[in-house]
Amino acid sequence: MTEPENEFSFLSAQAVDAGATGPLPRAERLFRTLADGRTLSALRYTPATAPTAGPAVTFLHGAGLNAHTWDTTILALGLPALAIDLPGHGDSSWREDAAYVGRVLAPDIVEGIRAWADGPQVLVGHSLGGLTAAAVAASAPELVRDLVVVDITPGIDPNGGAAQLRAFFAGPTDWATRDEVVDRALAFGLGGGARAKVARGVFFNTRVRPDGRVEWKHHFARLAHDSAASAADGSTAAAGPDAVAAVLGAAGWEDLAAVTAPLTLVRAERGFLTDDDEWQFRARLPSARIVRMDAGHNVQEDQPQTLAALVRSI
Repeated sequence: MTEPENEFSFLSAQAVDAGATGPLPRAERLFRTLADGRTLSALRYTPATAPTAGPAVTFLHGAGLNAHTWDTTILALGLPALAIDLPGHGDSSWREDAAYVGRVLAPDIVEGIRAWADGPQVLVGHSLGGLTAAAVAASAPELVRDLVVVDITPGIDPNGGAAQLRAFFAGPTDWATRDEVVDRALAFGLGGGARAKVARGVFFNTRVRPDGRVEWKHHFARLAHDSAASAADGSTAAAGPDAVAAVLGAAGWEDLAAVTAPLTLVRAERGFLTDDDEWQFRARLPSARIVRMDAGHNVQEDQPQTLAALVRSI
């Protein structure tokens, strides 16, 4: 694949996909050093029509993704926005304890919002980002004016739709070129078979090491690989996606119950949630709104305009 000039080189093409007209927003990469020395990173988008406005919406991505998954949605939205790389993903540092659960990640996100935004946010979280967003809204309600959780409820079956992704990431952890990663993703049926879309995602989710080899940016690939290797030889692996999912249930429901902001669940018709998951969510949180969208689990990539319209209406 042809290497782009920089991480924002795709925005013009994505704006066409988003149906966005007019000048592109100013896009910038942000970094913050946390108290323990780790780095938290984010993307900030400022429309030309509001050059001094701070973010009105903050986006949190799912496991194995990064802040750029929201690019097209943010372009369609047309509002000042912040997209944060969760710890262990994108340009944010990996956690040595591999504790990628909402309540553990939330304090870092709270610090990021306080540093990079100047008022309460519409907080939108997808998958793991949705559980993290719930923990943020529960622990720092002054930062969240509305909460949108995308295609996740606490404790969903980790052997459901995520199994294909875990198998994909359980393979090699480094390659000679990004084209090899693209070929593997296409072989697994990811990205709907569109090579250009997959290549863009691979660029955002990988980095070139000093030795020239290409590796994943996110920690989940390493965890999935180690888990698969341990299962093969019968040894004990570090906590991987299954172990993480096992502790999401009770804490996640407690966080959602503590949210005081208006709450919306977006359910993808072809996503990870079942009718039972939706019923349980409705029974536990009767005042919440549920919106269904014709999309796979990554709603922000399948239906960016529809999701942006929902966020804009909020």
